[in-house]
Parts: sequence; structure tokens; C-alpha cells
Amino acid sequence: MKQGKFAIALLLIGSAASSIYLLASNTQVKKTTLLKDCCETKKEETFKTNLSSEQKHEGCVFKTVFEGDYNVKEFEYATPDNVKTSIDNALKWVVKEQYQDGSWYGGYHASQNVLNDPNGKGDPATTSMVAMALLRCGHTPFKGEYSSNLNKATEFLLKAVETSKADAANITTITGTQPQIKLGQNIDVMLTSQYLTNLVSHYNQDSAMQKRIKNSISVCIKKIQNVQDNNGSFKGAGWAGVLQSSVANNALESAKSIGIKVDSTVLRKSREYQKDNYDANTGNVSTADGAGVMLYAISSTSRASAKEALIAKKALKKAKADGKLSNDTVMSVENLEKAGFSNSEAVKYNTAFMVNSSSNKLAQSNAVMTGFGSNGGEEFYSYLQTGEGLIISHDTTWRNWYTNVSNKLVSIQLKEGNWQGHHCITSPVFCTATCLLILSVNRDVERLLAMEN
Repeated sequence: MKQGKFAIALLLIGSAASSIYLLASNTQVKKTTLLKDCCETKKEETFKTNLSSEQKHEGCVFKTVFEGDYNVKEFEYATPDNVKTSIDNALKWVVKEQYQDGSWYGGYHASQNVLNDPNGKGDPATTSMVAMALLRCGHTPFKGEYSSNLNKATEFLLKAVETSKADAANITTITGTQPQIKLGQNIDVMLTSQYLTNLVSHYNQDSAMQKRIKNSISVCIKKIQNVQDNNGSFKGAGWAGVLQSSVANNALESAKSIGIKVDSTVLRKSREYQKDNYDANTGNVSTADGAGVMLYAISSTSRASAKEALIAKKALKKAKADGKLSNDTVMSVENLEKAGFSNSEAVKYNTAFMVNSSSNKLAQSNAVMTGFGSNGGEEFYSYLQTGEGLIISHDTTWRNWYTNVSNKLVSIQLKEGNWQGHHCITSPVFCTATCLLILSVNRDVERLLAMEN
């Protein structure tokens, strides 16, 4: 594994602060125009949120998120026709690859040339990625062309969690998969937790199933917390271990956002580890845990610092609205203290803001986007992290990112409808699932924006 630090010229903080600007205050958002389903060629229609129909009648958490706050219209992006076609072709391809037990095959490190194995075993990590892609594309437990595929995957994953040993770090006995070797040995439990967290709200009218899912999430979170290392990263790191630690951080944040008990110390250390990979004052990026690839480290930093950066931005905005600060006030420790934070809190959130602002810009630069030099599953996953982080931190530059990345992905999609890695994670299923998650991220804007709650 390559180790070391790559020094980059620091983007001027003032410039970063102005680009990650605070959105203007808006009145209550009552309706939002979004595509009903980016995975199908349909006309736009207006409705309150892009929640699934089974959620519309529930006291959903989205109801008050945007009231008197950020205008969700700032983050809308209608799916281009060529992207709709790309998504549709990819979905048709990936569902055909599902095994009878509901799983998908992510390939083994020792046999990277074997891209598809009819007699192989599916792994939870790859299965979770495909399931998240199906869900994001509008195929829920109760509706959508591929609803049955999703439900089979859910059952496979729940059984994996429920039958895992209490003292085991992971939820599967399968070892040597491409995601495990390249991302980390415990990547299965982390991605499974993320998927189940995304899924649980679809069962608000089925208390038994919801309880089962939440119990499984809690099991996953305990396993994740148990493998945290002293420096805040997570044990069992693979070739690009910083990505496994980022996935763990995402799983912890997502679980906490739906009320699952998460150890605050573990989450704090996890965020600090990710932020420490980038020094906003010098522009140095630590790639020691990222296989020497800047993209892996900087995308992880961008994603992990997003929520704390948003807290800082919203606090400053409120202080301006309350007359505590003038409208031209910029982010600083002093101004965050005036906004009501203690000195230690102000230092923490100001650091998160500066790191997030600079890393967001850096993550979109051509020098970083090239990654290892060719596309592998790690590159695709890093692009996904960058995009989600931009949305979570309420950074409207995500639309420019989406345009650039979606055009790139559509141009390299294979004629069969899938994508394939050219190094490390070469698995067509894993790569296709990740690309689907990227191309359909505009459909998940409201959930990502609401994660702060």
C-alpha cells in the first residue's frame, strides 16, 4: 500500500466560504416539483415530497425540516433523458444477476477475472449496495417493477444479521470478497446497516417488520462500534481502508438520525479521524489509509464533515436573522461564539466548516477525480460520497457535480447496461449498483437534506 501525504495548494478559505454560501431564508415550502421516478421516463408532477406512497399518510419526519429554512427547490435537478435511459438499462441488467436467495455476487479478490459465477455465493455488502440502488430508484417494498427483488434482498440481509454470532465483528462467514479486501473486512455489516436504515421508514404501518429491522440495525451498530480503533478509524481496513471507515461513519450517522442508540464518543472520534485526513490550513491530504489515492481520502472527508459543517452554517444564518450578526458576517470561531456556541464547540464546528468547504471544492477538481488513474469500484464509491456530502451540507454546487459525473458515467456504461471496474473492485454488480446510486441521487435529495434531524 502506498503511504504518505500529497501537498496541494490550499484553496483560499475566503473563496471557499463564499462558494459554500448560506442560502437565503425562505418561507414555508409547501410543494416541491420533482420527478416522480427518475428511473422511469415520466412527466414531472407536483406533490408534497418524493416519499413513497406508503409514507404519505404517516407523520413523516420531513414535514417540518424545510419550514422557514432552506428552500428545497435550490437542490432540485430533473433527470436528463439520457440518464433515465442509462438507469433503466442498468436496472434491467442488475436484477437478472440476483441469486435465488435474494443476494448478489460481488466477486472474490483471488479470482478477479471471474466477473459472474452462477454457482457462487452472494455477499451482504454487494447485496446492500444493489438494494440501496433499487430503493433510491423508487422500487420500494410495496411498489415498483423490482419490488420483489428488493424484498428478497431484504430477507437475505435480515437473516444474515439475525443468524450472526453476537461476538462476531461481521454478519457473514464469507471472506476474501472484493469489497472486503479492497474496502475492509467488516464492510458487509456497515453497508447492511445503511440499507436497513434507509428501508425502515417504509414499514411505518407494519410495526412487527419495523421492529425486526430496527433490532437488526442495533445489532449492526454494536458490531461497528466494537471494531473502532484508537485513532477513530475502524479495524479490518482493506487496500483503501479510509473508505471502510467512511462507510462506518455514514452508518452511525444514519442510524442516529432515525433514533437508533449510537455511542456519541464513537461517532465523535470517527468524524475527527476523517477530518484529520485533510488540513484546511495547509492543503495537505493524508492518503496513508487511502492507498495513496487522494480521491478516496478527500471524498471521505467531504462526506464525514458535512453534517457538522451544516450545523455551523445554520447557526450563523440564524444569528444573522436574529440580529446578533450582520448579514456580511463570515464564518469564524469568534462569530460562532456570538451565535451561541461555547469556545470548544465553536472551534469544532468552524473546523468542520473550513474542512468541508475546502474538501468539497477539492473533491470536484480534475486532479482528484482521476483517482487511481482508471475506474474501479473505489472510484465510483468515492464519487457517491462526494455527491451525498454536498447535498447533506446544503451545498448547491452539487448540481454541477451531478452534471459532470453523470455525463462521465453514461459515457462509459457498457452496451449490456452495466459498469465494470478496471482495477481492484472489478465486480460488475458492485460497480453497477454504485453508479445507479450516483445517477439517482437527485431522487434522494429530501432524505439527505433531512439527515441533520
